[in-house]
Amino acid sequence: MQTAHPPKGTGPLQKREARLAWSLLLPTITIVSLVVILPLLAIFWISFKPIGLADLRPVVPVVREDLRNAGDPDQAVRYRIQNRSQDEPILNVEFTDIVPDAATLGELPEQCELSASQLTCTIGTLEPGERLTLMIPVTLDGDADALEDALEDDTEPRATGDADNILTNTEFTLENFTRIFDADEFVTVMWATIFYTVFGTVGALVVGLFAALLLNKSFRGQGVLRGLYLFPYVAPIIAVAFTWVNLFDPFSGSINALLIQMGVTNETINFFGQRPLALIMVTVFEIWRYFPLSFLFILARMQSIDTDMYEAADMDGASPFQKFWYLSLPMLLGILSVLFLLRFIWTFNKFDDIFLLTGGNAGTRTLTVNVYEQAFAISNIGAGAAVAVVIFGCLLMFSFFFFRFISREEGL
Repeated sequence: MQTAHPPKGTGPLQKREARLAWSLLLPTITIVSLVVILPLLAIFWISFKPIGLADLRPVVPVVREDLRNAGDPDQAVRYRIQNRSQDEPILNVEFTDIVPDAATLGELPEQCELSASQLTCTIGTLEPGERLTLMIPVTLDGDADALEDALEDDTEPRATGDADNILTNTEFTLENFTRIFDADEFVTVMWATIFYTVFGTVGALVVGLFAALLLNKSFRGQGVLRGLYLFPYVAPIIAVAFTWVNLFDPFSGSINALLIQMGVTNETINFFGQRPLALIMVTVFEIWRYFPLSFLFILARMQSIDTDMYEAADMDGASPFQKFWYLSLPMLLGILSVLFLLRFIWTFNKFDDIFLLTGGNAGTRTLTVNVYEQAFAISNIGAGAAVAVVIFGCLLMFSFFFFRFISREEGL
């Protein structure tokens, strides 16, 4: 009679090991959740709220204190209370201040009362943009300079009040998404993003593949040439972008001068200032700047391929193209697919290259540039967050289709 054994991995020891493993992973999972998930949830939250750039500043009363008519018989302490918000009122406004020992306050306004050395003034409601001034007579056992010094050295007045915070209230709207999708330029922005991302990604992979094929053989000066290939990727973006803009400048650029002298064109070309050439140029810049990354990974994979296959192919009389197509390319499909995934996501999220080259003008405004335009150029944080949500949705769909239709033999 055989004894029944529990399924593999379900015994008491395995359960204890699983609980221990999860307890060890819990700090990492928590940190990743805080760093990744919480900001993502915050973007989704803001995208459904009518928030402008000014709304990021909390709605609180502001109190300023100074001495007026110093040294005169009618000298007084002036308190200026202000609601800087132009949209939200502040309720139950109150401020407190510590009166210096050497100062004696005169007749207090009806909103204020003095307890020991603490002055408390109840203002009530401050309407949006409202300013209020309170003048309190003051005398001093000494000169006016001593009073001013005492006021400066004293603690600042502290104001409190209740105001609706648009970031935390339950007011939601679809206006941000409506504004984005109804805008005339949305189709243009989406087309520019897709063109820039697809051609920039494929171009970087193709150029990187050709560069790896060229340097897959040992020859004198190979290390120097590899270093030159890496220059576009390791050079500071601000330096290379500034160089490209100067080279292709329609008035003083070397490229235009060379084209005119060669008779290619009779007038200067505004490479980064006219459609559709500007979009093509920023895509070419993307290819030139980021092909070294593909080159490094592809070359490392090519040099790990067993050379016996190529020797056998040489004996069979295979041409260089046949060896590449039937031997090298199948071995490179795995790294090419990974590079395509990474480069697509990075290029789709790219902002600094386009902004430095064209500022998003001449048909080069992509979704990431549009986030900046919405959030900071026109001070609509909600609309900027809505564009960021669109970017997230596009990348999510791309990732789904990528992993859904990738070949199983590549192991992804």
